[in-house]
Amino acid sequence: MKQSSLLRITEIFYSLQGETRRVGIPTVFIRLTGCPLRCRYCDTAYAFKGGTVMTFCDILDRVQAYACQTVTVTGGEPLAQKPCIPFLSELCDLGYKVSLETSGALDMGEVDKRVIKIMDLKTPSSGEAHRNHWANLNYLQKQDEIKCVIGSREDYQWAKAIVSKQHLPELCEVLFSPSYQELPASQLADWILEDKLPVRFQIQLHKILWGDVPGK
Repeated sequence: MKQSSLLRITEIFYSLQGETRRVGIPTVFIRLTGCPLRCRYCDTAYAFKGGTVMTFCDILDRVQAYACQTVTVTGGEPLAQKPCIPFLSELCDLGYKVSLETSGALDMGEVDKRVIKIMDLKTPSSGEAHRNHWANLNYLQKQDEIKCVIGSREDYQWAKAIVSKQHLPELCEVLFSPSYQELPASQLADWILEDKLPVRFQIQLHKILWGDVPGK
């Protein structure tokens, strides 16, 4: 078995998309193991280690069993595993509607253009803002999305400045999300409205429905 056809997987599950403009849509999630970042507010630390090495064929069999055409590849940090790139293309070739959730810290230049990229910009409270790979902005298309997790007023002011300086809404849709159980959602909503920011406010639907539970 070629190394390029193997991925280390933490979990594959079927749920409602909890974020992005596809919120509420039934989706198959493929969570890859491992991440080079250690964001302070990370809610998937269980995916840092362990997992099961699976072939592309075995992963695709699991996905096909759900009879769902919408697939999200997430982590951890999916791009930390090099075979993720060809795997994303294979999903697209099979006709799936594919999105990739990535930290924005690793180069996205080789990601298939058919894949919808959901790219984080790490805010100061994450502790990993210095890891933002700004060249990734060059690879974004209108179908893609930029997400900022806001945990404080400092985060908000930082993200607001970046939205303006980098002209982010001209690249793709920008999402502001309150850090779960850290910043009141209504507070972030008020700030966005007060400043008339051209961003989409979002709350993590899956947390409202099921709490901070793996596999949901």
